[in-house]
Amino acid sequence: MKYLIVGLGNIGNQYTNTRHNIGFMILDALAEASNVVFKDKRYGFVAETSYKGRTFQLLKPSTFVNLSGNAVRYWLNKAKVPLENLLVVVDDIALDFGTLRLRKKGGPGSHNGLNHISRVLGNQNFARLRFGIGNEFPKGAQVHYVLGEWTEEEVKVLPDRIQKSIEVIQAFGFLGIELAMTQYNSK
Repeated sequence: MKYLIVGLGNIGNQYTNTRHNIGFMILDALAEASNVVFKDKRYGFVAETSYKGRTFQLLKPSTFVNLSGNAVRYWLNKAKVPLENLLVVVDDIALDFGTLRLRKKGGPGSHNGLNHISRVLGNQNFARLRFGIGNEFPKGAQVHYVLGEWTEEEVKVLPDRIQKSIEVIQAFGFLGIELAMTQYNSK
């Protein structure tokens, strides 16, 4: 079975350690743990790994977060991955920092990347792993916050939460969405 795991983020060194790039950070950690390297391909950086007989095509779109749908559609088709085997890893300001929520489908909320993917695919029936980044910002400062770097306290906790995110991704492929949600959303 083949899965497309998409980590949302923005390309460029100025975004590397920002909250909006948590999807890239999680996929980078998964690739490193799997001893695979991303290659610059059409619409993004791609790597392939496997876990318990499942193949994971990892994608970090090079289209910026708000235009991620083009890359997702292209790689779903190219890799011949069914929509139910798509998982998008994304930051979420509605969740406290470090909280993980796996969902089978749903609306994009205020996330422009999810919104673009939904529009391009023509539906919202794809799984997403939401990584809580919190919302500790004054009114009108959301963009500065999500494009801002992690605090010292957050940096200390990130490795553990990134590792847990990798476990959720592996469970999505190995156990299926329902069992993975039951196992990880309650923690």
